[in-house]
Amino acid sequence: MSDSSSSSAHRLPDYLRNTYSWAYLNHRTVPWLDQPAVVSAILWGNASRLMDAAVREFAPGQRVLQAAAVYGDFSARLARRLGDGGQLTVVDVAPIQIANTRRKLEPWPQARAQVADLTEPMGVSFDAVCCFFLLHEVPTYARHRIVTNLLEAVEPGGKIVFVDYHKPRWWHPMGPAMALVFRYLEPFANALLAEEIATMVPQTAEFEWTKETFFGGLYQKVVGVRRS
Repeated sequence: MSDSSSSSAHRLPDYLRNTYSWAYLNHRTVPWLDQPAVVSAILWGNASRLMDAAVREFAPGQRVLQAAAVYGDFSARLARRLGDGGQLTVVDVAPIQIANTRRKLEPWPQARAQVADLTEPMGVSFDAVCCFFLLHEVPTYARHRIVTNLLEAVEPGGKIVFVDYHKPRWWHPMGPAMALVFRYLEPFANALLAEEIATMVPQTAEFEWTKETFFGGLYQKVVGVRRS
């Protein structure tokens, strides 16, 4: 785990240290991967479109939980959307990611970032929750715990928004390339593609769900509203 925070390494999940150390825990690569142009390239030019689609689901004045740090300007977009009367809380298990997020959110006093393990219950509720490209990066057991805890953090009548990878249509020109990405760089992604978020854990039954796909089905936005 080159250049990562050794004092907190023992608290980091094994899957994160073993699979994504290069992407999220390395002080050399984090600034490079956090560039909007790099984020756009990784998502085949769809980053801004997907970020906008997620941010539009939230309203000014809401108290929103962002599950895990996101490279690029996503958190700033969300903080701007919520406005001075809202509150954004970003949580991530990696201290290096929280430090980077705090730097980006300095212009937004209504936003804060803190270290937390989303496989553990939040112990607090929000008007809404946003989970942007996290689920494909965790193994199934952790993904189910995270989804359960995020659902339980939504207040009655509140909303949860997931944006992540989706199984592309058979004719998708990026299909072969993404198959290689999922095999070698994103080893937990195929397990996500085999599940429907709206039925992933028992707690999803407490929500009304809608789903929209983008870019030939390669990406999905799944929105749940908790019954009052």
